[in-house]
Amino acid sequence: MADLTHFDASGAAHMVDVSEKAATFRRAVARGSVRMAPETLALVTAGTAAKGDVLGVARLAGIMAAKRTADLVPLCHPLPLTKVSIDLRPDHENGTVEIEATTATTGPTGVEMEALTAVSVAALTVYDMLKAVDRGMVIGNIRLALKEGGKSGRYEAK
Repeated sequence: MADLTHFDASGAAHMVDVSEKAATFRRAVARGSVRMAPETLALVTAGTAAKGDVLGVARLAGIMAAKRTADLVPLCHPLPLTKVSIDLRPDHENGTVEIEATTATTGPTGVEMEALTAVSVAALTVYDMLKAVDRGMVIGNIRLALKEGGKSGRYEAK
Protein backbone atom coordinates (compact mmCIF):
# COMPACT_ATOMS: atom_id res chain seq x y z
CA MET A 1 0.00 0.00 0.00
CA ALA A 2 1.28 3.46 -0.86
CA ASP A 3 2.37 5.84 1.88
CA LEU A 4 -0.44 7.94 3.30
CA THR A 5 0.25 11.40 1.91
CA HIS A 6 -1.99 13.35 4.29
CA PHE A 7 0.38 12.82 7.24
CA ASP A 8 3.78 14.39 7.76
CA ALA A 9 6.85 12.63 9.21
CA SER A 10 5.62 13.19 12.77
CA GLY A 11 2.14 11.82 11.99
CA ALA A 12 0.32 15.15 11.94
CA ALA A 13 -2.38 15.65 9.30
CA HIS A 14 -1.55 18.19 6.60
CA MET A 15 -2.68 19.27 3.16
CA VAL A 16 -0.60 17.65 0.43
CA ASP A 17 1.58 20.10 -1.54
CA VAL A 18 0.58 19.76 -5.21
CA SER A 19 2.33 22.92 -6.39
CA GLU A 20 4.97 20.94 -8.31
CA LYS A 21 2.49 18.57 -9.98
CA ALA A 22 1.57 19.07 -13.62
CA ALA A 23 -1.90 20.27 -14.52
CA THR A 24 -3.48 17.43 -16.49
CA PHE A 25 -7.01 16.37 -17.38
CA ARG A 26 -8.58 14.36 -14.58
CA ARG A 27 -11.96 12.67 -14.39
CA ALA A 28 -13.74 10.60 -11.77
CA VAL A 29 -16.98 8.62 -11.66
CA ALA A 30 -18.63 7.60 -8.39
CA ARG A 31 -21.75 5.55 -7.78
CA GLY A 32 -24.18 4.83 -4.97
CA SER A 33 -27.81 3.99 -4.32
CA VAL A 34 -30.80 4.56 -2.09
CA ARG A 35 -32.92 1.48 -1.40
CA MET A 36 -36.58 2.10 -0.56
CA ALA A 37 -40.01 0.52 -0.43
CA PRO A 38 -41.71 -0.10 -3.79
CA GLU A 39 -44.45 2.41 -2.90
CA THR A 40 -41.84 5.07 -2.23
CA LEU A 41 -40.08 4.42 -5.51
CA ALA A 42 -43.46 4.69 -7.25
CA LEU A 43 -43.82 8.23 -5.85
CA VAL A 44 -40.42 9.11 -7.29
CA THR A 45 -41.16 7.81 -10.77
CA ALA A 46 -44.69 9.29 -10.84
CA GLY A 47 -43.36 12.65 -9.69
CA THR A 48 -45.93 12.80 -6.90
CA ALA A 49 -43.72 13.08 -3.82
CA ALA A 50 -45.01 15.79 -1.48
CA LYS A 51 -41.76 17.78 -1.64
CA GLY A 52 -41.67 17.78 -5.45
CA ASP A 53 -39.23 16.55 -8.09
CA VAL A 54 -37.03 14.23 -6.03
CA LEU A 55 -34.57 13.37 -8.80
CA GLY A 56 -34.26 16.95 -10.07
CA VAL A 57 -33.60 18.39 -6.62
CA ALA A 58 -31.13 15.59 -5.78
CA ARG A 59 -29.28 16.25 -9.06
CA LEU A 60 -28.87 19.94 -8.17
CA ALA A 61 -27.81 19.10 -4.61
CA GLY A 62 -25.14 16.73 -5.92
CA ILE A 63 -23.78 19.35 -8.30
CA MET A 64 -23.69 21.97 -5.56
CA ALA A 65 -21.97 19.53 -3.17
CA ALA A 66 -19.23 18.67 -5.67
CA LYS A 67 -18.42 22.37 -5.93
CA ARG A 68 -18.18 22.65 -2.12
CA THR A 69 -16.13 19.52 -1.39
CA ALA A 70 -13.11 21.46 -0.13
CA ASP A 71 -15.40 23.16 2.42
CA LEU A 72 -16.63 19.78 3.69
CA VAL A 73 -13.55 17.53 3.62
CA PRO A 74 -10.74 19.20 5.59
CA LEU A 75 -7.68 18.24 3.51
CA CYS A 76 -9.19 18.51 0.01
CA HIS A 77 -7.87 21.14 -2.35
CA PRO A 78 -10.39 23.60 -3.80
CA LEU A 79 -10.62 22.74 -7.50
CA PRO A 80 -11.88 24.55 -10.57
CA LEU A 81 -14.32 21.89 -11.76
CA THR A 82 -14.92 21.84 -15.50
CA LYS A 83 -17.69 19.23 -15.32
CA VAL A 84 -20.15 17.87 -12.78
CA SER A 85 -22.94 15.63 -14.00
CA ILE A 86 -25.31 13.56 -11.90
CA ASP A 87 -27.48 10.75 -13.23
CA LEU A 88 -30.27 9.39 -11.02
CA ARG A 89 -32.09 6.32 -12.29
CA PRO A 90 -34.97 4.46 -10.64
CA ASP A 91 -34.38 0.69 -10.61
CA HIS A 92 -37.71 -0.99 -9.87
CA GLU A 93 -36.24 -4.48 -9.96
CA ASN A 94 -33.94 -3.70 -7.02
CA GLY A 95 -36.10 -1.06 -5.35
CA THR A 96 -33.43 1.61 -5.60
CA VAL A 97 -32.53 4.95 -7.03
CA GLU A 98 -29.10 4.46 -8.61
CA ILE A 99 -26.85 7.53 -8.55
CA GLU A 100 -23.80 8.22 -10.72
CA ALA A 101 -21.67 11.37 -10.57
CA THR A 102 -18.99 12.38 -13.04
CA THR A 103 -16.54 15.15 -12.24
CA ALA A 104 -13.67 16.59 -14.27
CA THR A 105 -10.98 19.24 -14.09
CA THR A 106 -7.65 20.17 -15.57
CA GLY A 107 -5.37 20.60 -12.61
CA PRO A 108 -2.65 19.17 -10.36
CA THR A 109 -4.88 16.86 -8.30
CA GLY A 110 -7.78 14.49 -8.86
CA VAL A 111 -11.53 14.88 -8.53
CA GLU A 112 -12.45 11.62 -6.80
CA MET A 113 -13.60 13.29 -3.59
CA GLU A 114 -15.82 15.65 -5.56
CA ALA A 115 -17.55 12.75 -7.32
CA LEU A 116 -17.98 10.83 -4.05
CA THR A 117 -19.32 13.92 -2.29
CA ALA A 118 -21.78 14.54 -5.13
CA VAL A 119 -23.18 11.00 -4.86
CA SER A 120 -23.37 11.19 -1.07
CA VAL A 121 -25.27 14.47 -0.98
CA ALA A 122 -27.57 13.45 -3.84
CA ALA A 123 -28.42 10.30 -1.85
CA LEU A 124 -29.00 12.30 1.33
CA THR A 125 -31.31 14.61 -0.63
CA VAL A 126 -33.33 11.66 -1.94
CA TYR A 127 -33.68 10.49 1.67
CA ASP A 128 -34.63 13.95 2.92
CA MET A 129 -37.31 14.42 0.28
CA LEU A 130 -38.92 11.02 0.98
CA LYS A 131 -38.36 10.45 4.70
CA ALA A 132 -41.94 11.45 5.57
CA VAL A 133 -43.20 8.31 3.81
CA ASP A 134 -40.25 5.92 4.24
CA ARG A 135 -37.81 6.29 7.15
CA GLY A 136 -36.43 2.81 6.40
CA MET A 137 -34.55 3.84 3.25
CA VAL A 138 -30.93 2.69 3.09
CA ILE A 139 -28.17 4.76 1.53
CA GLY A 140 -25.30 2.59 0.42
CA ASN A 141 -22.72 1.17 -1.89
CA ILE A 142 -21.06 4.57 -2.42
CA ARG A 143 -17.81 3.94 -4.22
CA LEU A 144 -15.31 5.20 -6.77
CA ALA A 145 -16.00 3.52 -10.10
CA LEU A 146 -13.44 5.25 -12.32
CA LYS A 147 -10.51 7.63 -12.02
CA GLU A 148 -8.51 8.92 -14.98
CA GLY A 149 -5.53 11.22 -15.26
CA GLY A 150 -2.61 12.27 -13.16
CA LYS A 151 0.55 10.42 -12.25
CA SER A 152 -1.22 7.29 -11.05
CA GLY A 153 -3.16 6.92 -14.30
CA ARG A 154 -6.40 5.02 -14.72
CA TYR A 155 -8.28 3.13 -12.03
CA GLU A 156 -11.47 1.25 -12.79
CA ALA A 157 -13.34 -0.69 -10.12
CA LYS A 158 -14.02 -4.31 -10.89
